Amino acid sequence: MNRPPGGPRPAPTHAQVLVVGGGPVGMLVAAELGHHGVSTIVLEAEPRTVDQPKAGTLHARTVQGLARRGHLHAPAATEDRLGRSAADAFHFAGMPGLVITAPATEPGPIVGRSQADLERDFEHRARERGVTVLRGHRVTAVDQGPDAVEVTTQGPDGIRHFTAEYAVGADGARSTVRELLGFPEDTHPATVSALLGLVRLTDPDGVPYGWHRTPRGWTVAGVNPYGHSRFITIDFRGPHPDRHSPLTLDELRREGERILGHGVPMADPAFFSRFSDFTRLVRDYRRGRVFLAGDAAHVHFPVGGQGLNLGLQDALNLSWKLAHTLAGTAGKDLLDTYDAERRPAAQRVIDNTRAQLALMRPDPGLDPLRDLVGELLGLDDVNTHVGHMISAQETVYPARTGSGSRWEGQFLPNLPLTSDDGPTDLTRLLLPGRPLLLLLGEAGTVHRAPAEDWAHVLRTVSATTARPLPWDAVLVRPDGYIAWAPDGGSLPGTLRQWFGEPR
Repeated sequence: MNRPPGGPRPAPTHAQVLVVGGGPVGMLVAAELGHHGVSTIVLEAEPRTVDQPKAGTLHARTVQGLARRGHLHAPAATEDRLGRSAADAFHFAGMPGLVITAPATEPGPIVGRSQADLERDFEHRARERGVTVLRGHRVTAVDQGPDAVEVTTQGPDGIRHFTAEYAVGADGARSTVRELLGFPEDTHPATVSALLGLVRLTDPDGVPYGWHRTPRGWTVAGVNPYGHSRFITIDFRGPHPDRHSPLTLDELRREGERILGHGVPMADPAFFSRFSDFTRLVRDYRRGRVFLAGDAAHVHFPVGGQGLNLGLQDALNLSWKLAHTLAGTAGKDLLDTYDAERRPAAQRVIDNTRAQLALMRPDPGLDPLRDLVGELLGLDDVNTHVGHMISAQETVYPARTGSGSRWEGQFLPNLPLTSDDGPTDLTRLLLPGRPLLLLLGEAGTVHRAPAEDWAHVLRTVSATTARPLPWDAVLVRPDGYIAWAPDGGSLPGTLRQWFGEPR
């Protein structure tokens, strides 16, 4: 660890949680911890938010989770929208025909928000909630003992030291936290080379819009005839010879011409990047008191806009568990459920992006397979299955015990409800960020007394709904997933398991 030359080392700055990395994932963790009153410091190397043409698609499960935490507006759920679906057109492996659907009681299935805008919004909320955000601080060392984590940074004021009960590494694909602590990982080497440029296309009519395959590769273009366009090329002949060499306008132009077979005039570059299909998944999201989230834990080919969503769902999963652990209201091994729940979700995304890339290879021998997949996407059940996979609406978390409810781990869709305070819905009842015991009708009131000893943690609401539900009560986690229903055994036992001993 670095030490200042001469004299005693300054006393470290202490917080309950250190978040390393101030992108959307790290800032969302910080904003959520701040909501729970957790003393939090964000350490971010960049001096300011950088606007770059990165991910800008929020898929349905992310949208639903952010709405339940008040980060996205959600229109009120109404009875006339129950059972109906909203739908947005999407693609699978660059092929049209996929439709992403979500319940009409939720916000839209796809919401466009740039990564930079999300970062700014979450940072603003974090600061409003008392979080300290230190920009220009690059982490140089991470050490942990049995009771604390110590992080050293190099920043505007020189070397500084910070301590905390826990640390979260949300510092991206080249994570310093992951490297310094040696998180074991599984990887797949790169096989393709992709180029991205934000450029002015001087003949926009000559560039195919959207995803376009030729015998020589793919182009992906968001053509803007009035300004800068996002232009991507994907070359399947092998990985970049030098992944970190600077990309030039001439190289992007030549690659576009090679793939399309005609000139692609372009000028005035605003941003360049190289990427590939290299994949990484750490074998455990936790090492002692340090957790990884977002690209620090998982990297994959960016098809379908799933990476940002995966990281934001990591943040929504981890933050409430850290808050309860620090407040002394967590059940045994609650923090271990983070890896158990989120790592399989990342593996699912890695697998489906690798499958999509296999379909995208411009080998004419794959044409019959592509035709078959396109035909299957025309079947409603297949289309729904694939759409739910891409949008993470298929995610079901494992039950914590063998006697759990068959509903445990499922995401509870938004429901229009009537409580003593008038019309409401599930999303609005979850906005305080507390676990919710929802008692439905007179039959549900029998579950109130067994939960009274957890009133310091639990929000209990009696409500009615116009349509019959499969249970008269349900326990919903702060992130919207079901923790208990009456077929799952003892409610006090479940509350003890998730939220510790009664008071």
